[in-house]
Amino acid sequence: MNDRAAGRERLDELAVDLLTRPDVTFGRMFSSQGLAIRGKIFAFAANDGSLVVKLPEERIGELGLEFMTMHERQMREWARVPLSDATRRWRAIAEEALSYVDSITP
Repeated sequence: MNDRAAGRERLDELAVDLLTRPDVTFGRMFSSQGLAIRGKIFAFAANDGSLVVKLPEERIGELGLEFMTMHERQMREWARVPLSDATRRWRAIAEEALSYVDSITP
């Protein structure tokens, strides 16, 4: 299995629980399908298999995550969680991203 497929498979595992929460659905962003709250994406699997999440800029630093770069531009509130990180870390960070996006989405 390639990294992209492995990342997507892990995201699908996380989605089983997250999709039971109010207003959480699958949506599209950056040519990928991801998890959304009221239509706003909070997590998706990148082509390299990493989990990409939306978090406050300062929290990304606190977690020691790498900022996502798109077209040579660092995305201020988007971070990558490596595929090599444990599933429990992916789950915890995805839940934090859900809480963050929920708090800023009307």
